[in-house]
Amino acid sequence: MSKIEDAKKNITRRQVLKIGAAATALPLFSIMTRPANAAEFTYKFATGQDPTHPVNKRAQEAIERIRNATNGRLEIKLFPANQLGSDTDLMSQIRNGGVEFFNQASVVLSTLVPAAGIVNTGFAFHDYKEVWAAMDGPLGAYVRAQIEKAGLLTMSRPWDNGFRQITTSTKPVKTAGDLKGLKLRVPAAPMLTSLFTALGASPTPINFNEVYSSLQTKLVEGQENPLAIISTARLYEVQKFCAMSNHVWDAYWILGNRRAIERLPKDIQEIVRRELDKAATDERADIASLSISARNDLAAKGVQIIEPDKNSFKDALAKGTFYKDLRSKFGEDAWKLLQNSVGSLG
Repeated sequence: MSKIEDAKKNITRRQVLKIGAAATALPLFSIMTRPANAAEFTYKFATGQDPTHPVNKRAQEAIERIRNATNGRLEIKLFPANQLGSDTDLMSQIRNGGVEFFNQASVVLSTLVPAAGIVNTGFAFHDYKEVWAAMDGPLGAYVRAQIEKAGLLTMSRPWDNGFRQITTSTKPVKTAGDLKGLKLRVPAAPMLTSLFTALGASPTPINFNEVYSSLQTKLVEGQENPLAIISTARLYEVQKFCAMSNHVWDAYWILGNRRAIERLPKDIQEIVRRELDKAATDERADIASLSISARNDLAAKGVQIIEPDKNSFKDALAKGTFYKDLRSKFGEDAWKLLQNSVGSLG
């Protein structure tokens, strides 16, 4: 080998070594790309419902569809059954970004957004035909606007929390008079507290994660919830009677932390809303079906099903200032939207 060829080889070797040394000196992030299966955004979705509840079933399905439609860019992890805190804790977390998505009932959301509680007006809705005409129409649009004024985003049409029923362990509730002095658990929700106070009961606000133990230890005699909750939370184990009062219909709102949602690219935001809207439709059908099967299941488990005199409740409310007070609280415009859907109240 000639001296010239040898020199060329040495220069080439030195260049390779130099390039290799420079590469090892570069920061790791400058030469590595994001793994193909790593999410660009990782968010938390909290609920208060038991894992078997349709809310969690449909939310998980939506999460999987979102992951697939975004090619894994958005990864959402579901935390059911108040794993990340009580309803009141999670209300704070969704506002400060501790969680990015949260499923909340109107009755509890009304503590932050009073207008959300208008859908919980006692004995307002007669059936689901009235409910969905209102909630997918002007009344629902009004409530969504008020929620968003409070700094939260509503991520879909409202989901169904169902019509609420009364369960007790000490005596059946057949008329409004049977509620007199009854110590009844309610959520930390002014609408339900005022309703049962007007009916003569003794409403006791307790977070849902403490309901079973409160009934078991007889801290309270009864509680009120939709049949789906009574069934999936196994409240039938500590209650003897279920009065089909249909006293309040309640919505579930899928809430989003505004900053977290606005960080997502527009195409991902659209996918999230699309899939949660589909989940809303599916969950509504689930609750309608479950309300029928849950009633039969509760009866099979020994719970006595009562068909109370609903007129006695309405008459008791009409004798006082219950509806008049609500009309003043929500204002004429909102009250008109409600009455356009359900007819005259009070």
